[in-house]
Amino acid sequence: MPKASIKRLIECKKEDLIDLVLDIENYPEFVPFCFDAKIYENKNEGDLTKIIADLTIGKGPFKDTYKSDVVFNKKEDSIHVKNIDGPLNHLTNNWTFSDKKNGITEVTFDINFEIKNKFLNTVMEASFKFGLEKIADAFQKRAEELFGNSKN
Repeated sequence: MPKASIKRLIECKKEDLIDLVLDIENYPEFVPFCFDAKIYENKNEGDLTKIIADLTIGKGPFKDTYKSDVVFNKKEDSIHVKNIDGPLNHLTNNWTFSDKKNGITEVTFDINFEIKNKFLNTVMEASFKFGLEKIADAFQKRAEELFGNSKN
């Protein structure tokens, strides 16, 4: 089961970066391998924001849609994602955000997943770290384009 963790320092306010990660419907504009995104539910419950969303991801001829449960915890500045339907046996990813000096935010992204199709799972394991770096690069580039000059 592929799993990895990436940590980045991004020139962007923490709140802006959290908003960018929660702006799921715009992922197809900048996230590699993401073809479509749809939010079905978005509700606030105290310190939690709960979102149910679909992402259509793929590479080459392989495309599939999976449904996720996304929970943003305002007190912990964290986002937890788990799959609830689709081509994955298992998916969890966690984002944590912390303020650093001079308008810099430290972001940690942990992911762990397994695709139901064993052949595709093997293919994904081989290119997983490369793909994850490309996705992290895309979020960093988008944040710096949108918010890089909005330091505290």
